[in-house]
Amino acid sequence: MNLQLILQIAILNLFVQNFVVQRFLGLCPFIGQSDDKHKAIGMGIAVTFVMTMASFVTYLLYAYFLVPDSWFLRTVFGPGAGITEAGLLDVLVTVSYILVIASLVQFVEMFLRRFVPTLYRAMGIYLALITTNCAVMGVALLNTTDAPQDLGLTGAVLQGVFAGLGFTLVMLLMAGIRERLEYLNVPPCFKGAPIAFLCTGLMALAFLGFAGMAGLG
Repeated sequence: MNLQLILQIAILNLFVQNFVVQRFLGLCPFIGQSDDKHKAIGMGIAVTFVMTMASFVTYLLYAYFLVPDSWFLRTVFGPGAGITEAGLLDVLVTVSYILVIASLVQFVEMFLRRFVPTLYRAMGIYLALITTNCAVMGVALLNTTDAPQDLGLTGAVLQGVFAGLGFTLVMLLMAGIRERLEYLNVPPCFKGAPIAFLCTGLMALAFLGFAGMAGLG
């Protein structure tokens, strides 16, 4: 993999097609955990780890077991091209990816509960919700079934890393904004989630300025 492709993957996932402010995925933990920079960092690291490992495992799972002509599917379900048309492949992809993501989240949860209990308690239910974070499923699908081009295992892992770093970036930006908002005279009807969504929309507009970077607009 050449340096230009690595830079393209980085720029796309950090700025141009950021999963939160451009694809609008993972908004639940983004809004719920961006009110404090320490929680934002913890959630960002957890999501980055899960995205990276999920990209690695799901790419191998798809490439060697779930593609329509794989040895595994031919052996288990017999020869024939009816697997994709019947929708069986989509079902296997969805179920297997969810199992992978849930297992990784469980590992992160046990690690934090054992070694960082303060962060574990602060993250609360949002830690478990990483399992249903559509951004994690999104990056797994973009590496496999919905990929515009085959990035290979290395490219898939890098996309997971930079997608997670992009998530962390906007989490920290929003945490800084929301901490400043605590000292401003915000109308009561806009306090909390409403002003956070307004700021997210403005941030999304700002990120549109990166659309032309490296000719990737």
